[in-house]
Amino acid sequence: MSHSHPLRYAECSALLRSGVAGRLAVSTPDGPHIIPVNYSVVDSAVIVRTSPYSVLGTHGRDAVVAFEVDHVDAERESGWSVVARGRAEVVRGREEIEHIRAVCDPRPWASGGRELLVRIRWTELTGRRLGSEPEVAPRTVEHPV
Repeated sequence: MSHSHPLRYAECSALLRSGVAGRLAVSTPDGPHIIPVNYSVVDSAVIVRTSPYSVLGTHGRDAVVAFEVDHVDAERESGWSVVARGRAEVVRGREEIEHIRAVCDPRPWASGGRELLVRIRWTELTGRRLGSEPEVAPRTVEHPV
């Protein structure tokens, strides 16, 4: 049986930066929603693209949300999970949008218009590991020319 261990901030940050897909939790009048999203990390913030009329675009603006990314190795009964918590805000400034695009623009896998950039500047970043040390592969993102 594996033991669960808390991850240090630097480990959480590295694991969060290594991923491309996660889940965003947002409260709505109908209760909590978990939304699978593609994301990028720019500076100390998770960036996602959505539509203005999505659950996130409608109920996530200026709300405290949680974002989770994880990895499970069922064969080895090990894995890790990282959770970033913070307030979601719409990115509006042209310079901020250009900075995000230059550093690592998130690319949604789902079809449809997703031009609303939402930034979650985490105020809390925590994680746990079950089993051995996780391997963090460097993330490679191709930007169109």
